[in-house]
Amino acid sequence: MQTASTKICERMGRCQELSDSKRGPVIGCHLCNKSIREIYLLLNIPRSAVSGIITKWKQLGTTTTQPPSGRPRKMTERGQRMLKHTVHRSRQLSAESIAKDLQTLCGLQISTTTE
Repeated sequence: MQTASTKICERMGRCQELSDSKRGPVIGCHLCNKSIREIYLLLNIPRSAVSGIITKWKQLGTTTTQPPSGRPRKMTERGQRMLKHTVHRSRQLSAESIAKDLQTLCGLQISTTTE
């Protein structure tokens, strides 16, 4: 016997994230004092997702996806191309001016010294 939440899990897959348009109604139902069971049966969303959305909303006050924690990733290919272009454009530029240019162009934080 398949329930509505089982059907949506098969369709979504385990690691797919719910869109903001599906998270809003969960919070709306929660604010109308509906139980988690009523919400997941009404919206065809897995129970664990409903409780996770409500918990996140209570703790953070938002349901949007937060940026990942931890060390930032390496520079993107676009950033690498921009760095090469900037350096080759004028070899007389100081490290500070190159770092400042890249920060304004693409928001990269680049150290002027290597350690």
